[in-house]
Amino acid sequence: MPSDLSLLFQPFVSEKLQLDNRLLMAPMTRTQSPGGIPGPDVAAYYRRRAEGEIGLIITEGTSIGHPVASGDSNIPCFHGEEALAAWQHVVNEVHAAGGKIAPQLWHQGAMRTTQKALHPELPSIGPSEINPYGEDTPVRSMTQQDIDDCIGAFAQAAADAKRLNFDALEIHGAHGYLPDQFMWPKLNQRNDGYGGSIEARARFAAETVAAVRQAVGPDYPIIYRFSQFKIANYEDKIATSPQELEQILQPLVDAGVDIFHASQRRFWDAEFEGSTLNLAGWTKKLSGKPVITVGSVGLDTDFISSFAGEDAHSGGLDELLERLAQEEFDLVAVGRALISDAHWAQKIHQQHEQDIIPFSREDLGRLS
Repeated sequence: MPSDLSLLFQPFVSEKLQLDNRLLMAPMTRTQSPGGIPGPDVAAYYRRRAEGEIGLIITEGTSIGHPVASGDSNIPCFHGEEALAAWQHVVNEVHAAGGKIAPQLWHQGAMRTTQKALHPELPSIGPSEINPYGEDTPVRSMTQQDIDDCIGAFAQAAADAKRLNFDALEIHGAHGYLPDQFMWPKLNQRNDGYGGSIEARARFAAETVAAVRQAVGPDYPIIYRFSQFKIANYEDKIATSPQELEQILQPLVDAGVDIFHASQRRFWDAEFEGSTLNLAGWTKKLSGKPVITVGSVGLDTDFISSFAGEDAHSGGLDELLERLAQEEFDLVAVGRALISDAHWAQKIHQQHEQDIIPFSREDLGRLS
């Protein structure tokens, strides 16, 4: 097993994005932006991670400018003059520390809850009138106008990200949120051009990417995050075979995705029988695009187990390094390890692993 940590600190160079190393900060919801406005504390939070040698910060999910995009008024907005001015300050702070940053653009769709939402009087929307939690909270099936409005809001957020000098952007298409809901047969029971076949279920995501590409032009980096698991259901999948996964990925490539972010609970889990490749590995093999892997990096317990009450302990990096050396994936996103220790990457680089602050359940309070 390789132990050459320098693999993580080699520059990443692609057609549209160049990074000092292969380590990214994974997006993690914090709900620390009252009224949807990220304050100076948010800017300082991200600046500390940039100072800690993270190659690219992907922000917590930020709500696009659609009335029912967000289920919590403390989740930062990515629309409106005040919120965008605050995000400009975040960008400036990260850049001043020598870092790079991308916003994660987010619409919760049918996963949205209304109790803490900015517009609690409005029902959530989704591809069908199905609540993923199985609760009584109403969900309205999206009309074509709803679809067009949401796609337009993603495109506007993308244009704003470029204008604010973010270094890239990420579309949140994972974990059961709106683009993923269209791909998820359990929630997408439409009988129009957005439902039925795999290609039809991928249409909303592909049209969103295409609109974002048009908004930012040909040279701006677009990252697309997707997953098999959902927050409401950890076993459901959008693709049960490599062939189905390819049918999902290809339209996104054609629409303009530059980098995929393949979200797993544990990066070391094989995705399909008969191969040790994880979801990122299969994504790279099938799409030909650079891919980010994520899922309990640097820890021995997955994120869901942490919420269930288990502390996570530092885990070895040998398997991660072996897979990186084999070019199974190109970039590595780190989540909880960076919540507990903003200088995790720097300590790894300097081989001061003994000084890393371990993650505990108390650290989850920094997320919510």
